[in-house]
Amino acid sequence: MAAILLIEDDPLLRRGLQLALRGHGHDVRTADTGEDGLREMRSSPPDLVVLDLMLPGIDGLEVCRRIRSAGRVPVIILTGRADDFDVVGGLEAGADDYVVKPAQPTVLDARIRAVLRRSVGDPDGVRAHRDLRIDTAALTVSLRGEPVLLTPTELRLLLTLSRAPGRVFSRQRLLEEVWEHDYLGDSRLVDNCVQRLRAKVEADPSSPEYVQTVRGFGYRFGPV
Repeated sequence: MAAILLIEDDPLLRRGLQLALRGHGHDVRTADTGEDGLREMRSSPPDLVVLDLMLPGIDGLEVCRRIRSAGRVPVIILTGRADDFDVVGGLEAGADDYVVKPAQPTVLDARIRAVLRRSVGDPDGVRAHRDLRIDTAALTVSLRGEPVLLTPTELRLLLTLSRAPGRVFSRQRLLEEVWEHDYLGDSRLVDNCVQRLRAKVEADPSSPEYVQTVRGFGYRFGPV
């Protein structure tokens, strides 16, 4: 059972999703404003946050940024539109995935479980690549001996790419392996996560050493 914090200002939708997610076995707390949601985060951090973007007061993008700056609790955003402004804004703020309203409880539950599975370790040991060290069992990453704080999605992306240095992964393959989207998914999830990951592990994100782009094909982990 996962502890979920649902931040949604629409009372009918909030209550409906709370009951539905409880029916799927989750422990769900709710907040109806960004300020209340952040207070709930500080008092008792959940396993995952489901966050509406259109909130009174502090909006969802700012709430997502504050959650991300404070730690690695994953965030799934709820958006009323699938356009670039809402989705890209949420992904750039650090969201791990998104669901377009009206949110079907079965879809949201599947996304929640997929995101939480990204926190599960792979007991094959330690991968050392130049200055980057990835402990796949402890789920820790260090760069030149200093710890690097990654979100579960950023970490799963790094684990997926680094398990086969030099191999090119298409965006669709990464969506299937990292996000568990088994349909033609949204490549913006991949591209934004790559940008965030590079900002944390690359000395020069514009000339990446580890997470490299293969134009027209996808991404690869730089050869050792």
